[in-house]
Amino acid sequence: MPQHAPRSFTVQWGSESVLVSNVEPELPAGTGDADLAKVVAAGRANPVTLLPEAAWRAVARATTGPDGMAVQLRPTPEEPGGLLMVENVDGATLHSVVTRVHLSEVLPGIQPRTGMEVMEVPDPQVQGITDGDRPCAIVRYRYQDLAHLRSHVWQTIHGTLSLNSYASSILARKVTRNLIAHPVEIAFEDGTDSFHALIVRDGITRLASAWAVQAGPDADAAESAGLAVDSLFGKHPASAPGPGSAPLGRRLAQGRAKWRRALKEEFAQAMEAEEPGTRAAQIAQTSVLPAQIAVGAEGHPGHLLAAEDIFDDAIRSVLASVHVEFKQWDTAAQNVEVATRALKRVIQLGDSLVPKDDLQVVYGLAVGRIPVEELPTVFATDGGEAPPGTALWRSVYLVHALTRPELLDPLKDQAKAIKGGKRMGLKGFAELLGPLIDLPWRSYKKHVTTQARNAWNNGGVLTSDVIQEWEPRPTDDFTSLVKPALLGDRDARCTLAVAGGVALISDKLLTRNVGSALNAAKEKGGVPFRADVNQVIEDLSRQDNELGLWTLALAANRFRSDALPENAVTMRQLIHKQKTESETGTPYVHFKVDLGSPDQIERDANGVPVMLHQWDVVWASNPDRALKAHPPKPLFVPPQPGTVGTGPVAAGATPHSAGSGPVEADDSTTGESGETGAPGDGGSGRPPAPALGRPREAPRPASQRAAEHRYVLRQSVTGARDSLDQLLLLEPEVGNHTPIVPMTVLDELHKLLIGLQTDVENLRRKATQDDVVPEDEEAQEELGV
Repeated sequence: MPQHAPRSFTVQWGSESVLVSNVEPELPAGTGDADLAKVVAAGRANPVTLLPEAAWRAVARATTGPDGMAVQLRPTPEEPGGLLMVENVDGATLHSVVTRVHLSEVLPGIQPRTGMEVMEVPDPQVQGITDGDRPCAIVRYRYQDLAHLRSHVWQTIHGTLSLNSYASSILARKVTRNLIAHPVEIAFEDGTDSFHALIVRDGITRLASAWAVQAGPDADAAESAGLAVDSLFGKHPASAPGPGSAPLGRRLAQGRAKWRRALKEEFAQAMEAEEPGTRAAQIAQTSVLPAQIAVGAEGHPGHLLAAEDIFDDAIRSVLASVHVEFKQWDTAAQNVEVATRALKRVIQLGDSLVPKDDLQVVYGLAVGRIPVEELPTVFATDGGEAPPGTALWRSVYLVHALTRPELLDPLKDQAKAIKGGKRMGLKGFAELLGPLIDLPWRSYKKHVTTQARNAWNNGGVLTSDVIQEWEPRPTDDFTSLVKPALLGDRDARCTLAVAGGVALISDKLLTRNVGSALNAAKEKGGVPFRADVNQVIEDLSRQDNELGLWTLALAANRFRSDALPENAVTMRQLIHKQKTESETGTPYVHFKVDLGSPDQIERDANGVPVMLHQWDVVWASNPDRALKAHPPKPLFVPPQPGTVGTGPVAAGATPHSAGSGPVEADDSTTGESGETGAPGDGGSGRPPAPALGRPREAPRPASQRAAEHRYVLRQSVTGARDSLDQLLLLEPEVGNHTPIVPMTVLDELHKLLIGLQTDVENLRRKATQDDVVPEDEEAQEELGV
């Protein structure tokens, strides 16, 4: 076989053997200055591409085929736009080059599917770039500082690999489908030098999996992400440049080129072996990736999107078509994408009666750019009261803004256009709002997120009054709105409907009730009658329904965005474990309303507040209908209970239970404290024989050595318990974007723990047997005593 021909060989990848195919004998060389200049000149001469020179240099630096890229870009009389790939999307035309790129020259971009997730590290702010009135095929990512960039890239790769990985497939066949990429300007709020790079918008799982292959079969998601960050930005954050030093972008590029040179030398040495090993396969199959790089965008005539939004909207259209028709995002991710893009289009069309500046504020609130704490500043009115900076008030103002009559119809029209549907009813629009509303608390209430979003699909809080004209009534106490609501104040009623309705939906006290709920018990989510969610909230907020208005007000008052109430029975044990030290006060519970009580809370015969159930919420919405469905039953007077068996049986049972409990406790205590009695373990007193071929240990009694190992065992198990408790406490902060412990790690831990449990049980049984038949008693039996 000629030396230059690709090779195939088998390597060991973890526990499986992988046939690695089509391994090239050499890695591609780096792009020289002359090659960079060639690509930059061809790109700037092409009439359909528009990029800053620094962006062209980033594209040229990333490609492994600068000559081929220059040929694609070079215009000809027959093809004025060159040989670029052309895609027509809604409102724009994209022009792209198809090439291969270095793994170390592409960064993961923002993932649309994470728009419905709570992320530990926030996404950067995104801004389009224009040249005059023409859109550039580039966006600006604005990070807080370089540490924010490193953390965001680490989070993206780690979270992606925690959910899915194609590592073994890529090791066998390389990445075979093009990544969708485009240039980006990385800017920083702290004044750090900006630089240009190439980011991947589709194919992030393939990109992350390539880094997983580079990291090796034993590396977990965190180690793979760490390798990627260190290779892209250096092992240590770049310090501030000194006088006369190169800009940050050039220093980072030099660091990546140095990493590739070292990789090239390592690969050359590995390929000199008669049979290349796993490391050669790792490098060969991941160093170069196929990519489709967008370098030009043109807006269609008559499309009124602003120039700075044309390119990003076009890229998002491409991604949406891929992930709706080919590999779907889940419903919530699609809803976030549709809702935010529809709102952005309404802003840019400019035909809404709502001022554009106000719409920009609403957009920032919807996507999380405006934090909850800034609500009092953003929505303060002249002479009016500012809303409290809470997550629940964010939902009130967001629902109010997105359902104004002057904005609701344009939003629905744009959402229909994006989704490709012919009609969108009120429930369809409410479905889009669900994952926008629950942004601040979705990780803390993730155990009931499915039920809450189903309730939004069933109408949510969009009552016939909420979608009309009204204004939120800011207050620190929602019960203060009940009296004006009873007197006919529409603003107070709608504020209670939205705030209380969101609280009830988010805490699983109002769900999309189905037929089975009619037969379920009250304590298990049953309902007295069936009704759409928005209809229940509309009936609760009627002017003449005092019970319903108080139910809404108390639910809104008790709502917390950092926990689930005890009313939500799902995963209750786990919820209790997740309580932090600051939550040791009163529990988070919603109570049933009693209009005759001074504090409006119903109590049982012992004075204990009665817990609220979905049955009570639905009943309060329409008591007359509930009474018709469940008329009161005749009073049944039970016979007087006798005294037969009450005294003696109880007296006889108590000593038995009291006596059996301590015996079990004593056994466990004895077993635990019996560790100090280990010198008699086995009863023979003979020291263990040394293993063959090993020197005898220091002349210390075996019991002393055993005591040390028992101490280490106990401390290790206790440390594992502490680590597991910490993981459970951190789980709400991590959110849903990545599991707190990947499944592969859980499987490995489970196997280790099963083995440990088996060994401990064997030791326990042996100790029990030795306690039952001591050696001295056996000797007495032999003597006939």
